[in-house]
Amino acid sequence: MNLIYNIALYVGFLFLTPRFFYDFITDGKWAAGFKQRLGNVPSLDAGGRKVVLLHCVSVGEANAAFPLARKLKERSPDIALVVSTTTKTGQKVARDAYSQIADLVVYFPFDLRWAVKRFLRRVRPSVVLLTETELWFNFIRLAHKSDARIALVNGRLSQRSFGRYAKVKGFMMRLLSYVDLALMQTNADAQRLMSLGAHGSKVKVTGNLKYELDAATESELTLEFRRRFAIGAGAPLILAASTHSPEEKLLLDAFKQIWKDSGSDRLPRIMIAPRHPERFDEVAAVIKATGFTFARRSENPSARDKTAEVVLLDSIGELKAAYPLADVVFVGGSLIPHGGQSIFEPAAAGKAMVTGPYTANFDAAVKEFLTRDALIQLPDNSGKSIVAAFDELLDDAGQRGNLGTNALAVIEANRGAADRTIEYLTPFFTSGE
Repeated sequence: MNLIYNIALYVGFLFLTPRFFYDFITDGKWAAGFKQRLGNVPSLDAGGRKVVLLHCVSVGEANAAFPLARKLKERSPDIALVVSTTTKTGQKVARDAYSQIADLVVYFPFDLRWAVKRFLRRVRPSVVLLTETELWFNFIRLAHKSDARIALVNGRLSQRSFGRYAKVKGFMMRLLSYVDLALMQTNADAQRLMSLGAHGSKVKVTGNLKYELDAATESELTLEFRRRFAIGAGAPLILAASTHSPEEKLLLDAFKQIWKDSGSDRLPRIMIAPRHPERFDEVAAVIKATGFTFARRSENPSARDKTAEVVLLDSIGELKAAYPLADVVFVGGSLIPHGGQSIFEPAAAGKAMVTGPYTANFDAAVKEFLTRDALIQLPDNSGKSIVAAFDELLDDAGQRGNLGTNALAVIEANRGAADRTIEYLTPFFTSGE
């Protein structure tokens, strides 16, 4: 199976090579950090310190892992912390958020053996912390071979992913044998991992690190947005966060009806923040086709910014600053079978939230938020359902306030995952380990 896996990787890499070169030219998704993804990261001079590699795929993982990283540095200030990400957006957020505590922020290598070997020679981690479901066979095997201690933190294994992994259970058993510790979000996640072959003594439940987010406050960037786009000047704001195609079209079509239903004294505005930067121009074209007036964050400020019916947040790493501005937040990736983006950031901002019907990525959390009356989930992705939910919330400030208060209460009630995680990781940092 190992041979088949590596052959498939090389075939896939060669097949995608033309795409990589195309994106070099167009500055697309894969252009940033391509050399580093081949293992060409800066060599780290740790000065004899223990090197800890914390790998976060993208924005959500980087934000969620930050409280853990901060506590690790407080507990063990002499460690050298290296943070890696896979995506361009994750890299931007990690470079900003971890600037005071990380010795190095780099891209994670492709799971090609020679790229992984080069990466490990340059970083030389003693401890590897992989977030959520980052189970890369060559990286884990070679890191284990280099005597690094390996832990899965904030581990998550959805039913859908479990079904795929179960088809190659023998391969997964071997992969998981190289993992020293698996700290999972829920009992269900832990049970699924053990069903794939993880030894029960290595699997613990610590809760979800995404509940550790600090309560959102208005930053300088928030105030800049408020001034530039005249947000709060009598018009409620709907923030469509981390949207995927064709959610923008679905929301804007519904927004036309919401406008018709709104009284002249409360005509809402909508800010759209696409999940993937390479779609910014595509989404701008979708907005333009609807006939709404709109402004783009990436363009120079102009008079239309203050009156635009739609604001396109076409920037990287700025969504967090927009949450405090919103009256209602729609959480993207949930009107389509993607599984939904994170509900934790808007919840930490104390905002009323709406999701579509597809939330498998955060199934347990969504169920708790619904039970605590801290979230509205649409029964389907029809325009009728979207309009009904937003009309109701825009008409009732009290309901918006209750949903936001309840959402923040759920966040507060579930804190503690970072401390539990560090407790289990302590032996990794003990002298001589």
